[in-house]
Amino acid sequence: MKRQNSELLYYLGFSYCLGIGPMKFQSLKLHLRNAKEAYLANRKELELILGFKLAEKFIEFRKKFDPKKELEKLNKNGISVLAVDSEDYPENLKNISDPPICLYVKGNSVILGSEATPESANNDSGRIPTTSGFARMTKKNIYFAIVGTRKPTSYGRQIAYKFARELTEAGFIIVSGMAIGIDTAAHQSTLDAGGKTVAVLGCGVNIIYPAVNYQLYQNIIKTGGAVVSEFPPNQTVLKGLFVSRNRIISGLSRGILIIEGGEYSGALITAKFAGIQGKDVFAVPSSINSDMSRAPNFLIKQGAKLVTTTEDIMEEFDIKIIPRKKEDIRENLNENEKLIFDILQKNQKTIDGLAVELGKAVSEILNIISVLEVNGVVEKNQEHKYQIRL
Repeated sequence: MKRQNSELLYYLGFSYCLGIGPMKFQSLKLHLRNAKEAYLANRKELELILGFKLAEKFIEFRKKFDPKKELEKLNKNGISVLAVDSEDYPENLKNISDPPICLYVKGNSVILGSEATPESANNDSGRIPTTSGFARMTKKNIYFAIVGTRKPTSYGRQIAYKFARELTEAGFIIVSGMAIGIDTAAHQSTLDAGGKTVAVLGCGVNIIYPAVNYQLYQNIIKTGGAVVSEFPPNQTVLKGLFVSRNRIISGLSRGILIIEGGEYSGALITAKFAGIQGKDVFAVPSSINSDMSRAPNFLIKQGAKLVTTTEDIMEEFDIKIIPRKKEDIRENLNENEKLIFDILQKNQKTIDGLAVELGKAVSEILNIISVLEVNGVVEKNQEHKYQIRL
């Protein structure tokens, strides 16, 4: 942790006391000068702001809770704590109406304070090379959320993967909720592109939920990303906590992209928070025949920006993209890769189709295409055919 001072202990205490959320904490701090004075306040002062029952509950909690021991335990378990008034607390999140009292972080807490506004430029200095072009960015990062349904179509997964990868290559840090489906695709794509990602949980950061994402959780931390929650460690999964989690996803981010979701999708709640917080809301249109089109298509009707390419998002943030020419891409390929590249420039092909046309074994084609896919040269579309990455 960057800061370990006595003041942090009082923030920690309020964060651990169920029933005293961000708004009540702000009222206490406003009337009683600071977190320490609020935490040590007498019964009369507490009742004036919290009411009789909650004040009584807090006083009983305060008698039993030892913030110093708890902080030592957190440090021992590799969990950082960022208090809302500390310098290392994310500025974006600090500016929403109800910022979490504390953020608990597994992994790299430093990146949470590194958000910055992109710069526009008409020259090449400071450009970041990507497989799709160049983005002029500051040395710091832009947080951007990608969320959607837990039950995506193949189209939804493909789009989530594509947008997360291209934004990562442009220097964005992708934020999502580590749920199965779109969230998982966004996190995984970021990692595959060599980027850092932030997962915001609706439970304690030491609880991996869903359990199937155990390896994803570990990889996010291992690669310099962060797993974040406003809930103290060991807080189990409860349905209502996911709503609170969603406001943090949007609060951390400059903008949010919705990719697929049903009529009552949690992604709509995240988009609502984003709108309240003054963040940009983007949505990818989907087929009207799909139930998963209802959330993004509804948001587009309500004024969300319709996006079909990463450039649509970059444009909104005034980031200049200089497309890379296909001729330049081809120059860096070996002979076998060039053969496949030339075929795919004309027509989309399956692995079997490529094998037949080139007279090579399927296993050999798979090896070549895998390298091209990892390097961002080709991609598989929803028809399971390979194409040059647009």
